[in-house]
Amino acid sequence: MSTSGAKASGEDSLIARYFKPLVTDPGAFGLTDDAAVLRALGEDIVVTTDAIVEGVHFLSDDPPDTIAKKALRVNLSDLAAKGASPAGFVLTLALREIDETWLAAFARGLGEDTGAFNCALLGGDTVSTPGPLMVSITAFGRVPQGKIIHRCGAKPGDHVVVTGTIGDASLGLDILRNGRVAAALATDAASRNMLIGRYRVPEPRNALALAIRAHASAAMDVSDGLAGDLAKLCAASGVSAVIDLPSIPLSPAAKAVLAASAAGIEILISGGDDYEMLGAIRADAFEEFMREARTAGVAASPIGTIVAGAAAPKFLGAKGEELTLTRTSYSHF
Repeated sequence: MSTSGAKASGEDSLIARYFKPLVTDPGAFGLTDDAAVLRALGEDIVVTTDAIVEGVHFLSDDPPDTIAKKALRVNLSDLAAKGASPAGFVLTLALREIDETWLAAFARGLGEDTGAFNCALLGGDTVSTPGPLMVSITAFGRVPQGKIIHRCGAKPGDHVVVTGTIGDASLGLDILRNGRVAAALATDAASRNMLIGRYRVPEPRNALALAIRAHASAAMDVSDGLAGDLAKLCAASGVSAVIDLPSIPLSPAAKAVLAASAAGIEILISGGDDYEMLGAIRADAFEEFMREARTAGVAASPIGTIVAGAAAPKFLGAKGEELTLTRTSYSHF
């Protein structure tokens, strides 16, 4: 993402107009070079990348500012799960055409979040595409040397904890697609708007990054569904888990959808786009972690326990019955 050159190209003009005003880090060189400098400051640099694609992660008529926010926030969520503080990001934007109104709103949303999360734009690329619109972000974070939190590391006896509420985003997508959830909440505009908002603009839990770093044995964000992502964490750690289904935090709107039989609990725990934190918290640090979560203003709920073994995690109902899952997570393929 460079604006250098004797005569500005269409790409250079686009960058100068919409993205150069967002640059605050001196290491970006005002987007006038082909690379940026990110100072390590004696820490480890954590790198993560996620792309969001039209028709897969967002809909063609979603507001542009929400698309920008989602693209950055899904990466910030990964950094939080590693216990990392945001340091900056690079952006690749693939566009079918230059739509000034769309780009202005996109840049405005991106600028709001770069400030809100203290994560600076460092550079990137803009390209044309005949296919769906695509936004790809590579984000960088910082952790003290050797202190990154991995998916592996969970131990029997650890508490399984999730933040926020689970399943809202998948219900929001169903509403946008005029599915059964839309019909069930036809007269409840507040719940509909909340669920749609959870799909379009996730809330990364960066306020908990330090607590995760201090007290988690393993962690990851919930991007493809709680059940599937927990299975990934357990597999990486060589353990299993027992989950109490009634303890999984649900929003009032999700509970209303369940009560109306417009969706089942399996949909809520296997749907994607929650971007909540999933952690295995050491038993001796559990109370302190929960205290720090309250101080940070982030709701955190213990939902089960890590146990020994290699079996898939078990999800148990109120009477101890096991839920048999036909699907555990969203899959691209």
